[in-house]
Amino acid sequence: MPPPLLFDLSKIDLSARPVFDRQTISKVNPQQFEMQQLDGVLWFDKENMLVLGYKDVTDKEFWVRGHIPGRPLMPAVIMIEAAAQLLSFFVNQVMGEKGFIGFTSIGSAKFRSTVEPGQRLLLLGKITNFRKGRKYDAYIQGVVNSTMAFETEVSGMAV
Repeated sequence: MPPPLLFDLSKIDLSARPVFDRQTISKVNPQQFEMQQLDGVLWFDKENMLVLGYKDVTDKEFWVRGHIPGRPLMPAVIMIEAAAQLLSFFVNQVMGEKGFIGFTSIGSAKFRSTVEPGQRLLLLGKITNFRKGRKYDAYIQGVVNSTMAFETEVSGMAV
């Protein structure tokens, strides 16, 4: 049984224009081209260190042809990368950290459902540790069509 969601998605307009779009994200996060796995941020709560981002998964993703032929499934490692990019962007853009936030660890990752082309992967994040200029931890949940696809803890540090 998956844990409850970090926050109530019904209270957020999921069809709204993003607060931060892909272009803004690309000015903060260094990942580009095939490795940009965060398409937008729909909502955040700075005081409680909560954030809602997303990745629109298309049939043009670099992994579609080979993972898995005939039934493309988003690789778990790419889901984790999206989670790490959400943490990095939030810490830089919203919390005001300067410089590159490098991905340092994964903890307690669980994969509960598939993510396929044509789906929007919602990324619900909660910063659980914020030590300015040092280390950042977050708990991230990935949700597709109201189903939890994955949950994980990711960490990063200022590099």
